[in-house]
Amino acid sequence: MKKVFKKSIAVAMAGTMMLGMLAGCGSGSEPAAEAEPAAEAAASTDGAGDTAAADSASDDGLAAAAATYGAEYTGDAVELSFWYLSGRQDGTDALVEIWNEANPNAKVTVSYYDTDGIKDACKTAAQSGSMPSMWFNWGGALGQYYVDNGVTYDLTDYAASHDWANEVNGGALDLVKLGGQVSGYPTSFNVIGMYYRTDIFEECGLEVPTTIEEFDQVCATLKEKGYTPVSTAGLNGWHVMRMIEQFIEAEAGVDAHNELQALTGDWNCDAVIKGLERYQTYCDNGYFPDGFVTANPDDTYMAFAQGAAAMDIQGQWYDSTLQNNGMTLENVSWFPFPNGTGRMSAFAEMTQFSAKLTEDELNAAMAFNHFLYSNEAAAVYPTYYNLPLPYTNADPVDATVSPNVQGMLDTASSNGTFTITDQAFPAEVADVLFSYQDAIANGQSTPAEAAEAIQAAIESYKSK
Repeated sequence: MKKVFKKSIAVAMAGTMMLGMLAGCGSGSEPAAEAEPAAEAAASTDGAGDTAAADSASDDGLAAAAATYGAEYTGDAVELSFWYLSGRQDGTDALVEIWNEANPNAKVTVSYYDTDGIKDACKTAAQSGSMPSMWFNWGGALGQYYVDNGVTYDLTDYAASHDWANEVNGGALDLVKLGGQVSGYPTSFNVIGMYYRTDIFEECGLEVPTTIEEFDQVCATLKEKGYTPVSTAGLNGWHVMRMIEQFIEAEAGVDAHNELQALTGDWNCDAVIKGLERYQTYCDNGYFPDGFVTANPDDTYMAFAQGAAAMDIQGQWYDSTLQNNGMTLENVSWFPFPNGTGRMSAFAEMTQFSAKLTEDELNAAMAFNHFLYSNEAAAVYPTYYNLPLPYTNADPVDATVSPNVQGMLDTASSNGTFTITDQAFPAEVADVLFSYQDAIANGQSTPAEAAEAIQAAIESYKSK
């Protein structure tokens, strides 16, 4: 079993190997697998006996936890299918193996997809009536699609009878209440900030910007010094969208942006147009990587890790992403995007369950999720989770493993959040935004045309 603490032992070695590894990664590669040889090499050096003993102790602890959570299920034998993210496969494979060995009456089989692949696979399955027993998803419009189409188990009664109101983080629980029902089991609450390379900022004589005008100047200086200011990628739209929503927040302010996100405000307005004009300026000035429109957003960490790009707009999981791919966090920090309100974009992740599940199958699936998203599992595989877990009994984040996480969550709690745009928008409206992002970047459309088209898509959606 390959444990994350083995990778921690290999930090120094992985750091020296990082540039070579990343240079060999293509957009279709599995980055976590690239880092694995360094971890395995380190595990075989001095202290291997200690590592083996730690492995054994962790195996025993997880086996005991799997049996404990599995005891929640007392029904007949069932077999469950689960669709999950490929970036978390190493840890999940080990945990599922342990679960299945301890709980043969509730066997789980996992299929893995990348970020956009799972969206496509689930939507195709929903249309053909072939959903798995449970699947990873996000909140907002992404999750509501499955509520609207009647393929998701309504967990409202289950949540009430199992006291989720007191056991689940309130913010996360609110974000999975869709279409008048609790639509999934919350597995993370996430906020988006601007990660940056402290060594590059120091080299360029830069301070953390506190206004959007200062951020503009930071980007200009970085470009002059030969760095890509912001690592981003436009394939499927959602990563570039994180920048655009911050530009709009800066122009609109809290109240107007809330109305825009709720689809009650008019997107064909000055605040949206000015926000998109700033985005156009960033494209024209080369503040994003060459060819970013067609690049894979799952690969934005590469330029950041290599030192080619100075910033990347990411959530608190980025601590784990970088470490899983061989980069130490010595020269990595973050700041809230200086949008003038202080608010951070936020979203939830969850497990959704097929509406076709029997009561036994649902109870078995819940028991498995309680194990997969348990303190015990996260303690052994911390970099395969968006910590902290969204439960009132969750262990605090280990700052020695994830030094940026708690600060991001504390800042979001203090400054407030807004719902990330691709969860606020229905899919057909998000698709229009994504299309016009590309068109603006390619010089094929203007910000004013984009604002008009987005509002037209909203009106079309609301008229259904």
